[in-house]
Amino acid sequence: MKKLLLSLTAVVFCAQLSSAGTITYQALLSGAESGSTGFGFSTVIIDNIALTMEVQVQFTGLVGTTTAAHIHCCTAVAGTGTAGVATQTPLFIGFPTGVTSGTYDHTFDLTVASTYNPAFVTAEGSLANAEAALLNGLATDHTYMNVHSTFAPNGEISGFLVPAPEPSTIFLAAGSLLSLGILRRRRA
Repeated sequence: MKKLLLSLTAVVFCAQLSSAGTITYQALLSGAESGSTGFGFSTVIIDNIALTMEVQVQFTGLVGTTTAAHIHCCTAVAGTGTAGVATQTPLFIGFPTGVTSGTYDHTFDLTVASTYNPAFVTAEGSLANAEAALLNGLATDHTYMNVHSTFAPNGEISGFLVPAPEPSTIFLAAGSLLSLGILRRRRA
């Protein structure tokens, strides 16, 4: 039993080491608010060591064709409301436009002004403050991904970015369930 618990502890520790420096946020993109049947998924990976933000977006079934896409920040209430555009405008560099489905993957440098909407930087008072506000907005569920289209100029599909479970959390839960199952078998 001691060997099993030691092994599980080692697995959890290694999983924590592998995720050091990165934080992942995810959003299911829905067209519910715009009346669209389109949907998608977005992942934003923050690397606190390299100071980068990788933005991944997959979408399909839009009624209109894409015109813009970006992250909005920071809403007054977590998980609800609207906010101004925090990232590049009118859209992420290289984002596919004029389509009803597509994929996007780009890594941004969080320390350069071109990553942000100039109005967001001005509102926050400095580039450093804009970076801090975006990171805080992500960490507290006050940001959302928005894909705009000809059908819904204010956004056809969108979703709030929330922290994704870390691998260590998944391993810890699986290890705990496994340990519990072994203990119950031994008692029976």
